[in-house]
Amino acid sequence: MTVRVRRVFEFTVSPSDVWEFIADPSKRADAISVVDTYEVDNSLNTNDDNVPTSATWEVALPIPLIDSTATVDTEDVERDPPTHVKFVGKSSMMNVTGEHTIERNETGDITRLINEFVVDGRVPGVERYFKRNLDDELDNLESALRQSFK
Repeated sequence: MTVRVRRVFEFTVSPSDVWEFIADPSKRADAISVVDTYEVDNSLNTNDDNVPTSATWEVALPIPLIDSTATVDTEDVERDPPTHVKFVGKSSMMNVTGEHTIERNETGDITRLINEFVVDGRVPGVERYFKRNLDDELDNLESALRQSFK
């Protein structure tokens, strides 16, 4: 089973403020509660703006029979600054794809962040966990974004 979630956040800040947060792999990882630790690769896989595009997450899912963390190697696979970033994370437990698109509303006073996530579990219980908790993780992402604008 695959879990898919799409959520749209609206902010009264500039698109560049949203991009500064969402294009940064460390800020994205900080917002996810099940990421225990992470390491951003600052030496390899940088884009033209010299921004890191890959990170390794250590993820701890509270799933019975799984008592360790899973290493998830993430990499930005699409970047179109300052409007779009898509990353893919792969591990023995799951694959995750996250896509973030930034756009202005018709009047230009609201910046929208369109978030789409897909989680494919490879271990029993992973999809069930994310089906119950992915909305909460997106709430965490939205809260972290709003906090960064203060």
